[in-house]
Amino acid sequence: MLKAIYGTKDVLPKDVEKWNFLESTIKNIFASFNYKEIRTPLLEETGLFSRSIGEETDIVSKEMYTFQDRSETSITLRPEMTASVVRAFLEHSLSSQSSLNKLFYIAAMFRQERPQAGRFRQFHQFGAEVLGSSSPLLDAEIIILAYTILKSLGLVDITVKINSLGITSSRKVYLEILKEYLEPHLNELSEESRKRFEKNVLRIFDSKFENDIQIMKDAPKLIDHLDDESKQEFQVVQNILRSEQIPFLLDSSLVRGLDYYSKTTFEIVSDKVGSQSALCGGGRYDGLIELLGGTPNYGVGFAAGIERILLALQNEKTKLPDNSSLDLYVVLLNKELLNEYYLFATALRKNHLKVEIDYLSRSVKAQMREANKLRAKFVALFGGEEYAENKVVLKNMGTSVQQVLPLENADKEILLSVGS
Repeated sequence: MLKAIYGTKDVLPKDVEKWNFLESTIKNIFASFNYKEIRTPLLEETGLFSRSIGEETDIVSKEMYTFQDRSETSITLRPEMTASVVRAFLEHSLSSQSSLNKLFYIAAMFRQERPQAGRFRQFHQFGAEVLGSSSPLLDAEIIILAYTILKSLGLVDITVKINSLGITSSRKVYLEILKEYLEPHLNELSEESRKRFEKNVLRIFDSKFENDIQIMKDAPKLIDHLDDESKQEFQVVQNILRSEQIPFLLDSSLVRGLDYYSKTTFEIVSDKVGSQSALCGGGRYDGLIELLGGTPNYGVGFAAGIERILLALQNEKTKLPDNSSLDLYVVLLNKELLNEYYLFATALRKNHLKVEIDYLSRSVKAQMREANKLRAKFVALFGGEEYAENKVVLKNMGTSVQQVLPLENADKEILLSVGS
């Protein structure tokens, strides 16, 4: 039997309503902050990600789906969205159309990593990218946006963690201080962290090895070596979050390991999704636009994992709205009225009612069972003596109350009954 590719997952009709609720909530909240949706291709040239994410990262070196097309161009299924959005921003000269671009997306990503709870090889994210301003108000805004969306979806048990990485020049000084601290401990570090010491020392803070974690507990903190500008702006971010009653923790180990990241970084985590606790994360990346060939400019954003959020909602036992019930099921009493029966249902559908009929030539009893199974609010009994008198019976499935309606205006009466 053919099956879905390992690490991918079908979203079946019984679950699609959850996705629809999540996506509509996301879009409504982004709209209230005046963010515009952007959609980019699934495929990008590989160089976009190797330049932006970095050759030495696990994503580029181990996890990307990369192949050559017939023109021998190296193509990659996008593993993340920020680089694609910045590429589109540059390619279409969006900065010439607007000094500030506030963009959001809901999209599929691809990484060939080991599947586990809330993590798949094809996964979905929503996120925001704001391009064109260095204002710390936007650093605070993306955190507020992410938190507001997660809370609006019904999540309770979430924690916001924030940190500041400072500007590149002050961070370079700090990196030397950090290396001096780590040098006597090099032989105690994991093999992975020893590699990071040479290539990307900040990422040792991300290590999951217990011995590494213990060593890093006493490491000098980046936040203690911030430049004055970053200190002031980080204080603005904290003040706004407090004013908006967004609870947060300062986490000096929260880092982004690439040079183009600067100043604010954040994560929102949940202990309801297993070892991969981050539901979303982001921060400021003022160097990325220049790195990808554009004029130096500013950027800040975040990304959130949809599958992981749905898992957290499930584990918190959050009951999501369910719009899958049926407005009306039309039961056919006389088989010779098949044509009239279908046209009756079609007229009701044109009034934007959710209507189902019997396509399997079932008995009246079986049709009523199907109406119950589909959670129909009403049943219309089409045929019998009432039809001979140009009437139809409407039954309220909640109260069992029946009413007889004239066929000529039954659609209007049913619309009123279902809507009330």
